[in-house]
Amino acid sequence: MKSAYELALERLEREGIERPREGDDALSGETREKVTELRQQAAAKLAELEILHRDRLKNLYDPAKRREEEEDYVRERRRIESERDRKIEKQRGA
Repeated sequence: MKSAYELALERLEREGIERPREGDDALSGETREKVTELRQQAAAKLAELEILHRDRLKNLYDPAKRREEEEDYVRERRRIESERDRKIEKQRGA
């Protein structure tokens, strides 16, 4: 099954419009592999964070503590995503 993105690209091609260049196309094979590895590592960290977050929420009944847990979760998620993006940009620049 094709994604909406792939279907849109095919539609553009049928209309004679060139595909947009993807950011990783210009990268060497080694760099592309490293970027993929960085993304996979971040995805694993995010999945672990999500599991732990849901587990902690099961035991919290106080609305203030639940809100605090949610804020901590969002902050940690943003940190991981930011770190991933920073490492990818560093890798692309290298």
